[in-house]
Amino acid sequence: MTRPVISVEHLRKTYGQTIAVADVSLEVQEGEIYGIVGPNGSGKTTTIECLQGLRRPDSGTIRVLALDPENETSQLRGRIGSQLQESALPERIKVWEALDLFASFGTTNARDWRSLLEKWGLAAKSEAYFSTLSGGEKQRLFIALALVTRPEIVFLDEMTAGLDPSARRVAWQLIEAVREAGTTVVIVTHFMDEAEHLCDRLAVIDKGRVAAVGTPQQLIARFAAEIRVSFSYAGDNVTWLEQTANVRRVIKRTGQVEIEGVEAVIVRVAAALAARGLAPVDFRVEQPSLEDVFLRITGGSE
Repeated sequence: MTRPVISVEHLRKTYGQTIAVADVSLEVQEGEIYGIVGPNGSGKTTTIECLQGLRRPDSGTIRVLALDPENETSQLRGRIGSQLQESALPERIKVWEALDLFASFGTTNARDWRSLLEKWGLAAKSEAYFSTLSGGEKQRLFIALALVTRPEIVFLDEMTAGLDPSARRVAWQLIEAVREAGTTVVIVTHFMDEAEHLCDRLAVIDKGRVAAVGTPQQLIARFAAEIRVSFSYAGDNVTWLEQTANVRRVIKRTGQVEIEGVEAVIVRVAAALAARGLAPVDFRVEQPSLEDVFLRITGGSE
């Protein structure tokens, strides 16, 4: 049975007249990959900075590993890892030196940071200075630094920004391996495919508030259930399609039909076509995605 390792109730944070976080409540379970998504300026980064004790909230209650990040920061620091959106290191520090230094912050100094060099593709850059690394190499180093103390919880803010598609996929596999090893992962991301692939659950934050929480599949079913089917059709009569179960809308264009429906609409339409001896070779299905959910909830603000 899992237990909550992060609990947030009515978090609020302002900067002067600017409301960064209006009212955020969420709960993260032990061992899950929990995603936080939302438009720019919605309060995502401020929220996780408050969770780590890097920002002081104006009001609300936060518990991370049963600790108060604001007043018990030192007890929490050795138990969490963090890769921030705006991370930086001294230009003349070498890759291995950074890993060795960060490893010393853990509960034991016997951390095997050398294995992280291999896992994150940095072995050839071990002796390189930070200033000579490419953007993608710096990003991989920051993730490795977040994991070097084997934290109970790791916070990753835009972890794959600057990585090419191949490197992103490798990062996903490594993050899944981190979770399988027992570490809880909290991810802030702009990539909806990343959130849909990785996250067990996620929160959509909009205008400083949690607009929705659930698994990717639950959010898709709730906010973007429509399935689109299209195929070539030379006939004019589409009444039989409109009367097919689970079909909500039929759009007839010259030589083409587009159908919007829910649930088992694909099977229903395929059966209706087969019953009339029709087998269009260009039968296409467009399933809803987490990106559709994001646009629906946020009104396409980003």
